[in-house]
Amino acid sequence: MIVVTGAVGFIGSQLIKKLNDNNFNNIVAVDKFDRPEKNKNLDGLTVLEKVDRNVFINWLGENASSVEFIFHIGAKTDTALFDLELLEKMNTQYTKDIWSACIAHQIPVVYASSAATYGLGEFGYDDNESTIPQLKPLNPYGQSKQDFDVWALKQEEKPFFWAGLKFFNVYGPNEYHKGRMASVIWHAYNQITKTNAMKLFRSHNPEFKDGEQMRDFVYVKDVVDVCYWLMHHRKDSGIYNLGSGKARTFLDLTKAVFKAMGKQPEISFIDTPVDIRDKYQYFTEANMNKLKSIGYSKKFHTLEEGVEDYVPYLNRAK
Repeated sequence: MIVVTGAVGFIGSQLIKKLNDNNFNNIVAVDKFDRPEKNKNLDGLTVLEKVDRNVFINWLGENASSVEFIFHIGAKTDTALFDLELLEKMNTQYTKDIWSACIAHQIPVVYASSAATYGLGEFGYDDNESTIPQLKPLNPYGQSKQDFDVWALKQEEKPFFWAGLKFFNVYGPNEYHKGRMASVIWHAYNQITKTNAMKLFRSHNPEFKDGEQMRDFVYVKDVVDVCYWLMHHRKDSGIYNLGSGKARTFLDLTKAVFKAMGKQPEISFIDTPVDIRDKYQYFTEANMNKLKSIGYSKKFHTLEEGVEDYVPYLNRAK
């Protein structure tokens, strides 16, 4: 059996699809399963069993001998959430519990970290494990991921294979339920559909012109390809960046969405909300050399290729 936590979420459901497409059907889907509209992400997919996340650690203790691999993708991912106790419980401690079970039962594990751990990028965006403890996340979500990464690196006992993946700005099918936390591509598509125009955040940093803030946008199909590859690779444990490796502007992104929708660009600017302004990342770009150095060679989608592939999914969902 292969376990996927966060199974009805954005990346988790796409990972299950990838596994099914490659004839892995004994999937244990772990999640809350309390939102019918979100549960639709599993429609058409094959899973062996659904396990509520609150009982999963106990379930794992009873069924570990049958588990071949764990993808721990589930987490509280809202960057505007300030419930430190909840984030510690659901992101940091929960992952520690899975880690401990993987050691006890010799189960390999891939878990989701985040590029939010890099903060303002004062130390760059290199997944060098010697510098990871220095990183300064800008929000409690990023800190909860940072706390686990630092803890994991300090452990003398580790699973025989483990990988933490620092996801950058992931976009693609099945993210509709994320609301404010959905990708800018999703927001752009919906705003353009309603108004034939797109409003972007104005820059409040003199080093960046309006719309020229840059992020590393990575297509979810590339993310699950890396996860799938690591399931077979099972060596070179460590923490890895997972982005496209190429920063692009929000203007590039918006123009790509307009083009994929067959519309002329109509772009204006609004102030960045005050509650996130001082925590806003103006530039992110994953250094992908480490993952490539262990043998991953599949080409990533360009932003334009990813948007061109994604927009038809959004058209069908309307």
